[in-house]
Amino acid sequence: MSYGFDFHGLRLEARGSGALWWPEGRWLIVADLHFGKSERMARRGGSLLPPYEGQATLDRLEAEIAELHPTTIISLGDGFDDLAAVQALDGMVAARLVALARHCDWVWIGGNHDPGAPLGMPGRALDSLHLGPVALRHEAGQGPDISGHYHPAVRLAGERRRAFLLGAEHLILPAFGAYTGGLICDDPALVALVPRGLAIACGPRPVVMPLGIATRPRRGWR
Repeated sequence: MSYGFDFHGLRLEARGSGALWWPEGRWLIVADLHFGKSERMARRGGSLLPPYEGQATLDRLEAEIAELHPTTIISLGDGFDDLAAVQALDGMVAARLVALARHCDWVWIGGNHDPGAPLGMPGRALDSLHLGPVALRHEAGQGPDISGHYHPAVRLAGERRRAFLLGAEHLILPAFGAYTGGLICDDPALVALVPRGLAIACGPRPVVMPLGIATRPRRGWR
């Protein structure tokens, strides 16, 4: 399921998975995959996470690719939890990434966790790129732009759900990676970027919630 909307002349779809789809160009855009997070946290003495988070992320990404058949995949920064994690990446995860990139153009946008090119990975590395008048980058800047970084989320029916935040100048994507956590949309950092607009909660049926307006959530999908 997805929720369709217009953003600065682009017709886009917020997918229930947390991916963004541009049907006209067949671009699949994801943010904050954070491959290698469990390895990085173990290496730095942090909390231990299940070692299969990369596999879980790829399962969801492969399902989107199988359904949509994109020509281009954009990773909006923090594709890897740090650059050392690229070299320590699980062999099966690396092999699956290579296989997925064989039939499409893969672009890695640099993030604060992975500011350089992910050596040995398929595709090409950029600091940012443009889709018409809209910049695609890791962290929101001069709009209009599409970004990630903040891992936005909402509280809905007693649970926390990943969410897109859609404002006048900024579209902020949820983290696509497993075990990435999230920042609730009423956090001051997010309110400063999207004071009014929509939150689109991820799930089997995306739930659209107004931001900055005291009304009830409504369901929107197609």
